[in-house]
Amino acid sequence: MSKPGPPNVHPISGRTLASRGIQPRFGGLVQHCRQLVMNRLAEHLTGVFGQVDDTLFECAEKAENNQVQTLFFDNMREIRKQRPQIERMYHQKIAHNFSEFLEGKLKPADAVSEIKADALSLIQNEEYEESLQVTNMVSRVKARCAQPLFALEQRLALLNNGVKLVEDNNPFGPQMIAMAFREALEPCPFPLRIKVILYTLFDQHVMSSLDSLYDGLNQRLIEGGILPNLKYTAPRNSNPASKTTHEQGSSEQPAGAAQPGTGWRMSSVEHGYAPPPAADAPLPSDPTALLNSLASLLNEHRRRAPNTPLQGNTRSISSFAPAEATRTYSANELIDALNRMQRQSADDFAQRLHQPQQVDGLKADLQSQLEEHSELPGQQKVSDQEADIIDLVGMLFDFILDDDNLPDNCKTALSHLHTPYLKVALLDKALFTQHHHPARKLLNSMAQAGVLYGGEGDERGLLAKMHWVVERVIHGFSGDLQLFDNLLEEFNEFVATLKHKVDLRERRAVEAAKGRDKLLGARQQAIEVINASLSNRQPPAIIRNFLELTWADVLVFVLLRHGDTSSEWLRSCEIAEQLAWSGTVLDEAGASRLQSIRVSLLEDLSKGLRLLGGYHEDGIRRLLQDLVTCQHAVQANQPQVAAKLSPQLLESQLGAMLGEDAALASQAPSVSGLSSRAQAIAKELSQIDFDTWFEFFSNGQTQRLKLSWFSPTTRNYMFVDHSGQRVAIKPLATLATEMEQGLARVVPAERNVPLVDRALSSIYRVLQRFTGRAAETT
Repeated sequence: MSKPGPPNVHPISGRTLASRGIQPRFGGLVQHCRQLVMNRLAEHLTGVFGQVDDTLFECAEKAENNQVQTLFFDNMREIRKQRPQIERMYHQKIAHNFSEFLEGKLKPADAVSEIKADALSLIQNEEYEESLQVTNMVSRVKARCAQPLFALEQRLALLNNGVKLVEDNNPFGPQMIAMAFREALEPCPFPLRIKVILYTLFDQHVMSSLDSLYDGLNQRLIEGGILPNLKYTAPRNSNPASKTTHEQGSSEQPAGAAQPGTGWRMSSVEHGYAPPPAADAPLPSDPTALLNSLASLLNEHRRRAPNTPLQGNTRSISSFAPAEATRTYSANELIDALNRMQRQSADDFAQRLHQPQQVDGLKADLQSQLEEHSELPGQQKVSDQEADIIDLVGMLFDFILDDDNLPDNCKTALSHLHTPYLKVALLDKALFTQHHHPARKLLNSMAQAGVLYGGEGDERGLLAKMHWVVERVIHGFSGDLQLFDNLLEEFNEFVATLKHKVDLRERRAVEAAKGRDKLLGARQQAIEVINASLSNRQPPAIIRNFLELTWADVLVFVLLRHGDTSSEWLRSCEIAEQLAWSGTVLDEAGASRLQSIRVSLLEDLSKGLRLLGGYHEDGIRRLLQDLVTCQHAVQANQPQVAAKLSPQLLESQLGAMLGEDAALASQAPSVSGLSSRAQAIAKELSQIDFDTWFEFFSNGQTQRLKLSWFSPTTRNYMFVDHSGQRVAIKPLATLATEMEQGLARVVPAERNVPLVDRALSSIYRVLQRFTGRAAETT
């Protein structure tokens, strides 16, 4: 047995971290980062294999034939068998990459070879498909995590003796992580179709989790003193020549050093404000520029009208301060006050849960806390920069309380996050500038779930989970953003399960609607046949009622079972024609023909009645006897005898099965009879996508429903609620008329934009109006 090496000796190379030029104080930090990565990746890889069986089983259920179904079931067992080897090779590759990085030997991961599609062999084609899977996964992560990846590479470069990392040789980068999985799958005998499923699950569980991993790594490195003040700002110089010059010169300076014109800079204390945006200036696309513009607008608003309310009729925090105050509270005093408020919220959360946390009340409480614990009562106020953050967070939560997209109970739940989120913003302004900030992602995720699945009266489902998350934040947030990552992961798992249930319920509603629609279409076709047979004829009531109430149902069942080109369908239509004809006065030739076809007519009528299943043999015999009696009475010019015949016909089974759909089909107005504007709306509705949300207004109430399906035959539109339950069926003409009259409208697409993004856009427009930089909207 070999003797253990000295501290910080890598088990493979035997070289110390110090020999690579890494300072001894960073040795533990490096290993800590390695352990963080290995643990996170192991956890998420477990999620991949945890979902394999369910996914393959679902694929097997939808397989196009038995051979493909067997493929899925066989590989389900094979994956279980190969799983230990895949996991072992994957983790070994990740660990090896990091060791190579520390030793300066790590090479960039292989990129996809450029192969012409028409020259691919079968094996090359499979390799190419796998390469595309990896490339697409990596590209999505790079686009999504550009900022944290850049920061991580700068910090790793500092650990790497200041040598800049070239593209894709970050040992924790998406390319290395994805290629490690590909190499782990390489020895396995899985067909391409199965590998694609594994890559998809890997993307969902591992690659999608890299956002929080990179944030966590950057945070650990910051805590270890590695470029703690690295911040992101928008590039100021877009001149390609300048960019080239900078890139050439930057290699001569230490990694991570501030460079003019780059997207990252070392933070400094900024005094004063940038000029406010020009009148009616568009919303800045860069998050940092947007935050600076908001701060400038808030500063201008304070100068012009310090006591005028902001969005939500809430005053600026600066207006709560004593008029004679000249000194400012320290950052620690502000955080201490918020900590006290948070503890108070935790103590009485259960009592306050169902009442919204109002923004003006929170600001008043904050001022009271500050004043009560001040060493200079009446002489201190919040600094302008911190007032910006307090007011901005206040406007964010006022926006939440006013957001029409959210149910009231979800607004109330989210409003109680105000205090901890104000702490987050004061500690880390990236809440406003980084889309993948963990606290921002959690708030956005909860709001979006509320928009899609929240509803009044939902006390034990989504709302209960939201209450649980809010309570965990209030009780648990003390400055570590990891809490938000953990809660986000658990909340998203809950929402995924909820979404599956809602989707399943909606799918069942759609399938039921499709079945009813098919039935309705067949019924309409049957009615057309009956109406054609009765056209220009006035048979006695017994024949007319039998055709309209009973034989129409027979036609529907024959049509659905055999189709409209079958001999059964053609014969059933002929029977309707013959029966209607037999109820009219015939000449001698007609009477002779009736006599010759009566037996076969009665036999086929009897078969049709048996098909319906509701008539007993005695009932069928009596009904046919009545029909024959009617025929004889008509031919004998005895209409009074025919009129007395009134057999007990069964209620239409189809009418009960179709319910309101049948009535809608018969009552709906024709599109051609609508106004020109309603016809134009109907034309637009015929092109609208499923999953579009509508609002319907009735008796002062607003109902928000999702278009789940529409029939191309009957042109009926089916709507479901947030739980996936069918709520309404509306014919096209009816829906177009309601929209013309303002009783219905399509919900604007902005409801799909993340909450914080919508809020910041709204706040920017509001502040522009308040400062006179935008025209008032009516």
